[in-house]
Amino acid sequence: MEQKDLKSIIEQVLSEMNLTGAASASATAPAAAPASCDSCAPAVEDGCIPDITTVDIRTQYLVENPEHGEEYLEIKRQAPCRLGIGKAGARYKTDPQLQFRAAHSAAQDAVFSDVDAEFVEKMGLFTVQTQCDSKDVYLTRPDLGRKLSEEGAKIVAEKCKKNPTVQVYVADGLSSAAVAANIADLLPAIVQGLESYRINVGTPFFVKYGRVGVMDQISEITGADVTCTLIGERPGLITAESMSAYIAYKATVGMPEARRTVVSNIHKNGTIPAEAGAHIAEIIKIMLDKKVSGTDLKL
Repeated sequence: MEQKDLKSIIEQVLSEMNLTGAASASATAPAAAPASCDSCAPAVEDGCIPDITTVDIRTQYLVENPEHGEEYLEIKRQAPCRLGIGKAGARYKTDPQLQFRAAHSAAQDAVFSDVDAEFVEKMGLFTVQTQCDSKDVYLTRPDLGRKLSEEGAKIVAEKCKKNPTVQVYVADGLSSAAVAANIADLLPAIVQGLESYRINVGTPFFVKYGRVGVMDQISEITGADVTCTLIGERPGLITAESMSAYIAYKATVGMPEARRTVVSNIHKNGTIPAEAGAHIAEIIKIMLDKKVSGTDLKL
């Protein structure tokens, strides 16, 4: 193709885009001299966007021109659901799409990462392990997460107070993030609450790769009247930091799940750890008074 023909095609395209004048000026004007003043310098972007993980989705309503928008938002404030996020054509808008991906990544990290050993040590807890020897085994063999290793059972028998009224311990469960976010406030609140009721508390510790059911074996080893496990729950797309307390009176290996009492949704946007600790201590006191737990316990 001749150069003049190519130039003609380009001019025609620019003309259709209403850019002919701008293109001509750009082609004929000499190169501009560098700006000599600071105020003429172009703005420099840092390449960052606001932290999407800090958005409270209960207050975020992205539907354009909604009917009864204020009333809908008032309802939405009562629960952190991904509703009213709007659409860009047939797709999600960019902001909720990025929030969804960030929440999914946080959930994966919570499941596949281990609790920091330094954090456990800082909390004054010794560590024992179940019969799982890796995270992969823990995720694929739930039954092994319900039994302490031989060494772990021996350590609990040696280091824990014998026959306490209440034995409290921490397990990673399915969320290491829940342990890191809540235990520093939750565990002391429970212990202080129990001590205020003059209830004898056993020696707290940490179980790695622990499932809820391991509390039954721990109950039998320690001889506790009530056993309470604080465990990271399976993370969702609303939070990866939710923790639960499973509590049982005279727990025994093989007992039905109906004998467990559960306090769930312990996290900063649910029941805050300090408040949950006081509530758990009160439940344990009632449990000791009535000598039952689970579905038999009427609160």
